[in-house]
Amino acid sequence: MDDLTADARPDSRTARNAADAPLRENVRRIGATVGEMLAEQQGPAFLDGVETVRTTAIRRREGSASAEELSRLLSGLPVVQAEWLTRAFSTYFQGVNIAERVHRIRRRRDYERAGAGAQPDSLLDALGQLKAAGVSARELLLWLNRLDVEPVFTAHPTEAVRGSILEKEQQIVRCLINEFDPSLTPPERAADWGRLRMSLTASWQTRETAAARPTVQDECDHVGFYLGGAIYNIVPAFFEAFEDAIRAVYGTEVEMPRILRFGSWVGGDMDGNPNVGADTIADTLKSQRARILERYAAEVGELSDTLSQTLDRVEVAGELLRRTAAYRELLPDAAAALKPRHADMPYRLFLSLVRARLRATSRDEPGGYENADAFRADIELVAESLLAGKGLNAGWYAVRRLLWRVRTFGFHLARLDCRQDSRVHAKAVAALTGDADWAERDGATQADRLRAYAGGSTAFAASDDAVAVRCAAVFTTLAASIARYGVEAIGLYIISMAQRAADVLAVLALARHGGMVDVAGQVPLDIAPLFETVDDLKAGPDTLRALFSDPVYRAHLAARGDRQAVMLGYSDSGKDGGTVASRWGLQRAQVELLEAAQAFGIKLKFFHGRGGSASRGGGKIVPALMASPRGSVAGSLRVTEQGEVIHRKYGIRALALRSLEQMVGATLRASLRPRVPEAREGAWREAMTAISAHSRSAYRAFVDAPEFVDYFRTATPIDVIEKMTLGSRPSRRGTMVGVESLRAIPWVFAWTQCRSGITAWYGLGAGLERAAQEIGEARLFEMAQDWAFFRVMLDDTDMVLAKCDLDIAERFSRLSGGLHARFFPMIAAEFERTRHWVLKLRGQDTLLAKDARLAESIRVRNPYIDPISFLQVDLLARWRASGSTDEALMNALVATVNGVAQGLQNTG
Repeated sequence: MDDLTADARPDSRTARNAADAPLRENVRRIGATVGEMLAEQQGPAFLDGVETVRTTAIRRREGSASAEELSRLLSGLPVVQAEWLTRAFSTYFQGVNIAERVHRIRRRRDYERAGAGAQPDSLLDALGQLKAAGVSARELLLWLNRLDVEPVFTAHPTEAVRGSILEKEQQIVRCLINEFDPSLTPPERAADWGRLRMSLTASWQTRETAAARPTVQDECDHVGFYLGGAIYNIVPAFFEAFEDAIRAVYGTEVEMPRILRFGSWVGGDMDGNPNVGADTIADTLKSQRARILERYAAEVGELSDTLSQTLDRVEVAGELLRRTAAYRELLPDAAAALKPRHADMPYRLFLSLVRARLRATSRDEPGGYENADAFRADIELVAESLLAGKGLNAGWYAVRRLLWRVRTFGFHLARLDCRQDSRVHAKAVAALTGDADWAERDGATQADRLRAYAGGSTAFAASDDAVAVRCAAVFTTLAASIARYGVEAIGLYIISMAQRAADVLAVLALARHGGMVDVAGQVPLDIAPLFETVDDLKAGPDTLRALFSDPVYRAHLAARGDRQAVMLGYSDSGKDGGTVASRWGLQRAQVELLEAAQAFGIKLKFFHGRGGSASRGGGKIVPALMASPRGSVAGSLRVTEQGEVIHRKYGIRALALRSLEQMVGATLRASLRPRVPEAREGAWREAMTAISAHSRSAYRAFVDAPEFVDYFRTATPIDVIEKMTLGSRPSRRGTMVGVESLRAIPWVFAWTQCRSGITAWYGLGAGLERAAQEIGEARLFEMAQDWAFFRVMLDDTDMVLAKCDLDIAERFSRLSGGLHARFFPMIAAEFERTRHWVLKLRGQDTLLAKDARLAESIRVRNPYIDPISFLQVDLLARWRASGSTDEALMNALVATVNGVAQGLQNTG
């Protein structure tokens, strides 16, 4: 929803209404088409029922109908009818979500057509701001070589959509984009809408999610849909846009460095997932290589068709001819298949053999490429030969597009990260050392004992312990994978729940035990501690100082170029201390971690574990980066992309391009010209520390209250979410005894589903109220006006509060029986307190008063989301009354969860 506003400068209401008129027309037509489809598929009476519910929901929002009136319409419906009704409203969201995303493309085209200047947050805009700030072309080019932006896709779905549904969405996108063409005839437009209706109808007749929980391979295929689809397609367009922007702003030509790469956790995230291990690591890397080689082979085939130059018309590099002859001998079967009539077409012959080499590589047959560099050398040879033969406009640009892809994706598509809990490593070390009390020993003792193993002077004894064997197999597989796929195929090894230097040394020791040692005797692996609770963030600097003081680890870092990665956990820190303490803890931690690293001459790189919702670090990337601590970006951005965020940002080519432009542009701006130092920041930081402490106290008082876990499990649909087939990983760590045992994603997802969204705001009001009493309101107003960090926090909270509905949240809360009277008043009071202070500090009378486009989008959506929520409350009560065993009720509940997720979008 908020992405609809991301591209717009503040405009007058008249101009905005005119700009959004095509969107309103598309939404109207999609709504009518959905209605026609429902009448056809379910009958006119069903459509009449949908309309009755919809108009009643609208009247409830307008104040002319009560909640009880809507509830009576939706309570006790036959399960099948309830599910169909939910799906009807969800189908509307499917169409509207797509229409809004396509409208962003339309607005970008309008910008370019009008020639009204750079689109906000585009590369052209970012470079223009940098030049205005005094950045010279020379300074920019120096930073380009340091720029490293890496979105990392994770297997944390909160909106699991089948591939077949995604493909139908692509068809709808194409139909709506075709509407941009004014030259289309009425029959052509009618044909497009016919195809759109076909896709909507086929989606209606398809179950949204698979009945079985997805396997790790399914998740790999899901991420591959985006990496090997829209992202693969737009990478060259990104580099071309960057070149054009530099040329337009600075009037200079540049040879663009790589800048972009991609990562993935799918197949390597072992934390709490018994389905992931050495086998999935190997399978995922193999699958990713197969996917990218298939794309390369297809593109090389297209180039072969394009480059039809003949020897009597052009000069061709002698090396290309010699290499063609060598490949004929290397691949005799492929050479025999070359057509005689192509004998005078040197590029076509050469590329046909290159394609054969790619296929041999994919099949692990003789004649394949040893690595991506060898393949790139062949394509570079074609590019050089074309340039020398006046082929700049006869195919060189097409060849360069392939080269950009090869530089970006290599033969691995995306770097595979691995992640494991520090406690698993501790169990393995305990088994290998024969020390049953290992986990109880203090960090200094552990580090002293691990040092010899981590440095390689002592080896662990053999053990048949299952955990130790499993850990060793992972590192053995990683070593073999580097040998086969190259060092670029493996990303970070992340240690979750990292609390001490010994946690990192344990990984170094276990890697050696698994045989992951290079020819220089070093472990070729970048190890990243993940600091994810508020207390771990506070202790992080001391952990780094202990690590950097350790001679064994310091030698490891020297072999890795004196670079250390640290992952920051937005999700668990928010679950642990509340959103305010999490935000402030992360902000302060970056400053202190940087200072600790700089004291030892270590270059620190942050990896941001952001989620889709505001409480998990979600939100707009540009203001978030511009509000980050000075020096924390330094040309590098590594950030997770999760769940529905992947679909929203990378599901359509033009939006994938826009997303990458925003990320790279903001990274450049935050690196070259971070925020100007502000003399008042010392006082602001003191105030924020107080706000954070009071906020955390209020939050912990809520979640630590007696019987809170029982309340959470009955006042939200967490029990449904736990049973859903969203991902391959369990939703909680063992038996739930407190919020600590629940994973952050279902924690956020459950509160969002019940429409209270407390994870994104609870405690902020209490913190602001106490701070106002202690330091005065004037300081808070000053911070809201002039401090980017504080302003972004208020902006995000404004959006989240606008999406909440406490009347519906109260209906969910009543499902907790007697606990409702104890807990819901706390929620309602804190909501009103937070709302009061957000409005006051932002100078608003209503939520989203400064974001009319988003407010209107939410207003239009609410009458469609509300009925699904009412249905969910009713179905949840009935399902629990059945002992949570009724499969039909469960299926209907799953439909409501998916429907609310589609309606709210940034859910978990």
